[in-house]
Amino acid sequence: MSDRGPDGIRLQKALAARGIGSRRVVEDMIAEGRITVNGEVAVLGRRITPETDIVEVDGALVGVAPDLVHYLLHKPAGVVSTAADTHDRPIVTDIVPAEPRVWPVGRLDLETEGLLLISNDGELTHRLTHPSFSVDKEYLAELNGEPKPGDLRAWRQGIELEDGVTAPAKASLVAPRVLRLVIHEGRNRQVRRMCDARGFRVTRLVRTRIGPLTDTTLKPGEWRELEPEEVRKLEESTGRAG
Repeated sequence: MSDRGPDGIRLQKALAARGIGSRRVVEDMIAEGRITVNGEVAVLGRRITPETDIVEVDGALVGVAPDLVHYLLHKPAGVVSTAADTHDRPIVTDIVPAEPRVWPVGRLDLETEGLLLISNDGELTHRLTHPSFSVDKEYLAELNGEPKPGDLRAWRQGIELEDGVTAPAKASLVAPRVLRLVIHEGRNRQVRRMCDARGFRVTRLVRTRIGPLTDTTLKPGEWRELEPEEVRKLEESTGRAG
């Protein structure tokens, strides 16, 4: 008998396909009350419509639509983080498969390199880009000078910019002129502006982590699909709105 019936697909099959666990493991999670559908605790035998139902596991949203894709790209410098560009510059969506249609999750400015998530998962995109969910992004910034302890302290406390004071960042030096900065806001050119506010020009900027996602093997211009467990951890990292 097919798991897809007139009332949808079995919940355990949909979640097993997303890498949450085997069907038996998912059934145990359902029995323990750890899974909700549209805000209601699921029961064994529940069927869902993956395209429209909202499924959460331990409070974290899990996309179960069958055509969801999640690509992790190492964006090269000189490529625009949009799905279209009026100046005919190279764009990130030209690097990944054309179908299904996808969009960058957040942006890296033109000259910034590093990890960029590209997906058609609208709900996850919202959670990763909205500041209320506080997902960390880590950057390595090569500077034209060597920060002093007072600079690190200022970044950790918050920097006054023209659009307001930044949230406290994690700041450390990995080399005399190489700053590791971890922020969870998504203001335009934020890392460059935070450095500029302390008198430093960024000569190279690379994003090395998005929440739990990192990959030191991807070279500029290379991409790969996320593993189901990576998507799961990414969803968990967004938590729930407060």
